[in-house]
Amino acid sequence: MPEFVDVTVQRYNPETDDKPRFQTYQVPYREDWVVLDAILYIKDRLDATLSFRWSCRMGICGSCGMNVNGYPKLTCSTHLRDYRTKGLRIEPLSNFPVIRDLVVDIDDFMAKLKSVKPWIIRELEQPLGAGEYRQSNNQIDQFRQFSGCINCMLCYAACPVYGMENEFLGPAAIALARRYNLDSRDEGSEERVKVLAASEGIWECSFVGECSAACPKGVDPAKAIQQTKFDTVNGFVMGAMLMPFGGRK
Repeated sequence: MPEFVDVTVQRYNPETDDKPRFQTYQVPYREDWVVLDAILYIKDRLDATLSFRWSCRMGICGSCGMNVNGYPKLTCSTHLRDYRTKGLRIEPLSNFPVIRDLVVDIDDFMAKLKSVKPWIIRELEQPLGAGEYRQSNNQIDQFRQFSGCINCMLCYAACPVYGMENEFLGPAAIALARRYNLDSRDEGSEERVKVLAASEGIWECSFVGECSAACPKGVDPAKAIQQTKFDTVNGFVMGAMLMPFGGRK
């Protein structure tokens, strides 16, 4: 007889349900399956009404993030074998409104990302024919770690501050701002600091560190937040004593 794993999934249909409910399915156990394979099996073989997001299955797109036994995970890189004996409970990411089943509303997250202007800002752009903005390996290394974010939102689901106060700018947005502020080609840090240093920005973070623990790409948003706090204070002090915002725009 084939072995099975009990997979309990949170279900919610706003058209028929007053609140979320749970449904348990028996899924065949495969040593090489990840959690996403189990969810796809349910969708394809057991219950076509189940709604969830997924795309690349390679830990790149970030769309298959869900709570697995209470902790935010990328289901495409979380192995089913790790839950063989204790069962599996799948829920939508915490701290986000649920649209249906395992699908959450990401509008607030996307607005926060956009607010930090995650692109290279130049005071005066060179024409395309004038050449490239070249960088050394050392210059790239300054921001490389923070450029690995795949917008999976696991850090927001793990963040206790965002869970209590969703006005908080949040880990991924601050790490993304840090990435561009450290880019030698960028001249937009003065614009970003207005968002970062606002009441809902970096100072809301209590440095619990759950965001970095949950990050599947080692971005370490907590590190980005603490570095940004230091640079912001240093910039204000330098601006007051010597020059505008530490001399860097």
